[in-house]
Amino acid sequence: ITAGKVDDFPPGSVTHIANGRFYLSRLLDGGFLAIYQRCTHLGCSVPWEQSAGEFICPCHSSRFSPEGDVLSAPAPRALDIFRVILEDGEVKVDTAKPIVRQSFEPSQVVYP
Repeated sequence: ITAGKVDDFPPGSVTHIANGRFYLSRLLDGGFLAIYQRCTHLGCSVPWEQSAGEFICPCHSSRFSPEGDVLSAPAPRALDIFRVILEDGEVKVDTAKPIVRQSFEPSQVVYP
């Protein structure tokens, strides 16, 4: 899925890409993560709450950072991610298979 141009996503932004079932998180340092919207607790769809600056699950109140890391349980681990590809100034995301992760690691971030 082509999410858009790199410059369409300012640092510190989180954008819902509805047709891909993920959020494109552009971190403050300019890196990208494509975060699957499925909660790792029971699979609810987790929205981004701009006012809180967190993902907050409506089902059981798990909270996640802009990187998808668990801030409060019951979610047992970080939100899964998809592979980000930066090509010719565009952000593309491979949604074929979520990447399961336990927590956020800096190596997961893709930089322009």
